[in-house]
Amino acid sequence: MASSSTSSSNSPCAACKFLRRKCMPGCIFAPYFPPEEPQKFANVHKIFGASNVTKLLNELLPHQREDAVNSLAYEAEARVKDPVYGCVGAISVLQRQVQRLQKELDAANADLLRYACSEIPTGLPVPPSLVSPMGTYQRIEYGRRVGNGGNSFYQPSGMPVPYPPPWTTNNLTGDANNPSGDVDQREGGESSM
Repeated sequence: MASSSTSSSNSPCAACKFLRRKCMPGCIFAPYFPPEEPQKFANVHKIFGASNVTKLLNELLPHQREDAVNSLAYEAEARVKDPVYGCVGAISVLQRQVQRLQKELDAANADLLRYACSEIPTGLPVPPSLVSPMGTYQRIEYGRRVGNGGNSFYQPSGMPVPYPPPWTTNNLTGDANNPSGDVDQREGGESSM
């Protein structure tokens, strides 16, 4: 058992093993490419080359090297998965997803605001002149045809119309002899005009 622990502590780092060289005690790769992660160095070597990585790590301060190796490993893995775009492709996909989700959130907030504003009671009665002469079904159909395009939620006001529309026959006078429904017509057939 002691020999297995000795051999694991003396095993070369993933970089030296990949390059088939002896791992020296001051190996610059050893702290960042452990023997348990051989694919990490294989990707970095394939994309950047061992000599370039060695030069880069030697130019950096020791406390910066780990971040640099992690960045190189991430970029190399992304480039292996997507040779054309690499990590830029992944970033673009995520940015488009964020933009799409932001638009959905904005639309949901706008719908919520519209709904909240329609629920706020004003405490004032609606003047009859402002009440729509259309029935509920007609308001819904009008909302589908005009303005909403059938894509957004249409909520009718729900206010009942206190009188029938003026353009229906005989609504105002209820007089069968007066088909025009003229309110100003006086007895005897005279008109006030």
